[in-house]
Amino acid sequence: MNLPNSITLSRIAMIPLLLWILSPHFPLQGPNGEQEILASVLFVLASITDGLDGYLARKRAQITTMGMLLDPIADKIMVTGALIALVAYNPQVVKVWIVVVIIAREFLISGLRSIASTEGFTIQASDLGKLKTVVQIVCVVSAVLAHRWYQWQFGVLVIPVLWIAIAAIYFTVLVSTISAIDYFVGFWKQIDHASKDRRRGYVLSREKGVSTTGTSR
Repeated sequence: MNLPNSITLSRIAMIPLLLWILSPHFPLQGPNGEQEILASVLFVLASITDGLDGYLARKRAQITTMGMLLDPIADKIMVTGALIALVAYNPQVVKVWIVVVIIAREFLISGLRSIASTEGFTIQASDLGKLKTVVQIVCVVSAVLAHRWYQWQFGVLVIPVLWIAIAAIYFTVLVSTISAIDYFVGFWKQIDHASKDRRRGYVLSREKGVSTTGTSR
């Protein structure tokens, strides 16, 4: 197994560890926020591996079918697992309907990509999709930290942790919705173009068949 695929598998291995840290059975639940800090650090590390495995696969020319299969699966399990855990861990910030919208978007994009693959074309990740990934990281980390802290104060500097988490989660919903629409529009244009090409090819083949038949006579 090559290095990029090993990194992808390590991200998948981090997911149950993250869920355990966010569970009520985690032993380090002190007033200093050990649980929240560990969960945040682990999620950030897992998010870094998301970009690292793809970069190494391209740089080392080690793009494999296994990697192409595992990478999006690992991403979706990581994000959806964290959000579902946060519904119970910090319901003040992460509402059930929010998680349903975000997960539904992931299923929609996966379905569109599967159909596109069978039709012989791909839907490239848009800038909105990349922005959505960054916003989701901020959303999950801030929601975890907001479980323990309302705000951080460093002298005159005040960081409103809770309000950042609330703003990030709603911004995630907004970006996820817009990016889903963007993906769907791109998919529709591609599928419509592919359908026209198939019809044109069918007409040409029919005309060629008629011409050939006429010549043989």
